[in-house]
Amino acid sequence: MLLIAAIVTEVAATLSLRASQDNPAWLAVVVVGYAVAFILLALVLREGLAVGVAYGIWGASGTALTAVLAAVFFRDALTWAIAAGIALIIAGVLFVELGSRSHTTDSAS
Repeated sequence: MLLIAAIVTEVAATLSLRASQDNPAWLAVVVVGYAVAFILLALVLREGLAVGVAYGIWGASGTALTAVLAAVFFRDALTWAIAAGIALIIAGVLFVELGSRSHTTDSAS
């Protein structure tokens, strides 16, 4: 749940950064959003999730979600190439997660 909250706040901050181009008041949301996202990510790491896995999921999910929501809210391009890139991001995160579990299983043996 902490990781999901970190992703959501990071995405909100990034979208607010885009919104601040039209209205500088959004910069307050940017600063608070990024600060909260990093605090939540630190709490995730404190709970014991490996930094590579946590950061991979956080970064990749944030990138994919930001691209999709920017297309919805700001009419940014969402081409087939971007969609393929998002699919590759998801695949990469899955491989990192599977690799992490494999390492945990191997070291426990």
